Amino acid sequence: MPTLDAPRALQSSQRIWDQEILPALYEYIRIPNKSPAYEPRWQQNMDRAVALIEGWCRKQPIAGLQLEVVRLPGRTPVILMEIPGEGSETVLLYGHLDKQPEMTGWRQGLSPWQPIREGDKLYGRGGADDGYSSFASMAAIRLVQEQKLSHARCVVLIEACEESGSTDLPAYIEHLATRIGKPSLVVCLDSGCGNYDQLWMTTSLRGLVSGNLRVDILAEGVHSGDASGIVPESFRILRQLLSRLDDEQTGRVKIDGLQVQVPAERLKQARLTAEVLGDEVWNKFPFVPGARPVVTDKIEMILNRSWRPALSITGIDGLPPLESAGNVLRPYTACKISLRIPPRVDPGAAARVVKETLEKDPPYGTRVAFEGEKASTGWDAPPLAQWLSSSVDRASRSYFGKPPMAIGEGGTIPFMGMLGEKFPDAQFLITGVLGPGSNAHGPNEFLHIPTGIRLTACVASVIADHFAR
Repeated sequence: MPTLDAPRALQSSQRIWDQEILPALYEYIRIPNKSPAYEPRWQQNMDRAVALIEGWCRKQPIAGLQLEVVRLPGRTPVILMEIPGEGSETVLLYGHLDKQPEMTGWRQGLSPWQPIREGDKLYGRGGADDGYSSFASMAAIRLVQEQKLSHARCVVLIEACEESGSTDLPAYIEHLATRIGKPSLVVCLDSGCGNYDQLWMTTSLRGLVSGNLRVDILAEGVHSGDASGIVPESFRILRQLLSRLDDEQTGRVKIDGLQVQVPAERLKQARLTAEVLGDEVWNKFPFVPGARPVVTDKIEMILNRSWRPALSITGIDGLPPLESAGNVLRPYTACKISLRIPPRVDPGAAARVVKETLEKDPPYGTRVAFEGEKASTGWDAPPLAQWLSSSVDRASRSYFGKPPMAIGEGGTIPFMGMLGEKFPDAQFLITGVLGPGSNAHGPNEFLHIPTGIRLTACVASVIADHFAR
């Protein structure tokens, strides 16, 4: 079976990254193309990012490449690239180009919109999540063609609202259904890696329910000395309501309908991952001195972040900054809820039970409202075909020097859930460069460049093996 010449592919991937991808990523990082959920006037900067990626991709020496920026009215655009191949099958490669907002806390000398390279790391918002994916996908196909190996027809789809929950994507999937076809292999480069030493496959993703919870008790603020003890404090009521969702001592979500039984295969993968990563399961996070994780068992940590629900409060309103906080009983308190839900939990049903749980029987007759924003489905990978298992193993050993690993991720990629439903027989290679310290969505996000180079070659190898099987 013809396979990719690994040393040659790695050398070529290194050259393409050094000479072509990194310069483009520098320009991409400079564009503040925040996702629509975080920037109502998103269009101008998004168009700049689309134009940059479109121009780079059009220049690629890939036989038969056809590229179109597709724009449906009132929606973010998508970039669709089609590369003819041999045989009747299709490989779909997916990524996104929109970004999370700036976030505070970038260390001195770094900025979300200024690319800074320090050794193997390229800092800046969106480089690792997920701006590199467009360039790496095209480079992988290029590596296969450089060695004159056959490949199936390839479709590259790059969306522009993934960080907003991929709200526009279903319309594009329907609109482009005949052009996308029925992929037998889906490659997604928007995920993470447990370390930078081997190829990591994502085997599951959590879903998401998010929205705004608001508690109103007064029509206007009043003197706290006059009213406290008579008027219930809105923040305390908010705390009571949040305790309906999770146990504040342990973080365990209380709603039974948001729990699932972890499959035996995923338990086995969690044990293996804990053995390989050791303390890196938790110490990759920037804990303050003396702080510790929720649990001490590393297997439980892995399962907590991949197969169990978890509540986070990601924003708050109704509280003035400390320097202007007077002795006032405030009229309301509101917070943004981000509730991760396990794979196999229906997000619509989850959103409904969360709303019902929070709004029923409001304490003190308070006005309580939960307005949902996102309800994204999780995903659990189908069983791995033998050819893909062998291909991934060979790729990881060839380009990283170690066997591959499988891990469930705690984040959400809505597109995977959509594709899993639409193409239940497809095989999935979900992977990425978001490893220890890369800190997507937070400050000091970085792309680990050697991992990007090796990962590009791994994808090329799998694409070649997909056809050769």
